[in-house]
Amino acid sequence: MISLACLCLAGTAAHAANWSDTSISWRTGNDYREPFNPKDIKKNIFALTSVSGYNYGTNFFNVDLLLSDKNDPASLTQTSGAQEAYVLYRHTLDLAKVSGTSMKFGPVNSVGLTAGFDINTKNDVGYNSRKRMLVLGPTLMWDVPGHLNTSLLLLNESNAPSGAFPPISTVTGRYTYKTHAMLAADWGIPVTSLVSFEGFANFIAAKGKDEVGNDTGAETNIDMQLMLDAGAAMGHAKNVFKVGIEYQYWHNKFGNTSATTGGQGNTAKTPMLRAEYHF
Repeated sequence: MISLACLCLAGTAAHAANWSDTSISWRTGNDYREPFNPKDIKKNIFALTSVSGYNYGTNFFNVDLLLSDKNDPASLTQTSGAQEAYVLYRHTLDLAKVSGTSMKFGPVNSVGLTAGFDINTKNDVGYNSRKRMLVLGPTLMWDVPGHLNTSLLLLNESNAPSGAFPPISTVTGRYTYKTHAMLAADWGIPVTSLVSFEGFANFIAAKGKDEVGNDTGAETNIDMQLMLDAGAAMGHAKNVFKVGIEYQYWHNKFGNTSATTGGQGNTAKTPMLRAEYHF
């Protein structure tokens, strides 16, 4: 059901864009964490992001390339760090624009339907994630300066890990978790003419047993940044070159809890530096 709905919404997203914003970005920090790993990890993350809108809705597409240091090794025989690619796509269909009827109530501007997917691949010493996830659910678009959307999404997630050590070494094939819910928010709010407060927050319900029979836990992932329009501050065009600070709090990362990890790497508190160029 989720996959069929996602395909239908993806079909509506093929219309020409009325507006678009594409950017490349870099962020870095020294306090990333990975489940079962007791060490702080340095990562450099490069991203390509595209946001666009058409007559009936919006599209969001992002690709992250995450490069870890040696504390998150690619393998036992390598001193180099793991590499990960994470792809995310969301399409939000504005039901008011489709129907031609206002759906504004109170502080809510409109109501939408959001569908999309997450895909990742990572080479690391223990897990080698191959995540596949479909998402579907309603979205509220709030009447605020800038934008604020909140969504209640159903998630259909699977993975096919291929680690060399037990218990992951005993996993064969693709494992599908219990369908579960996520309360999601994303925002971009101007603070001044040159500074904006941006980010997302995901509150994810437990997804049943994992691929080796452990109970998963509810997950919290909040990523927020204060960005300075550095280009405009130096007299150049607005919304082209931005720099700022970012902070991520990720509890029970990927559903892993203290009970299953021994308190190693399941919670990250990561300050970062960030720069982005829009074109």
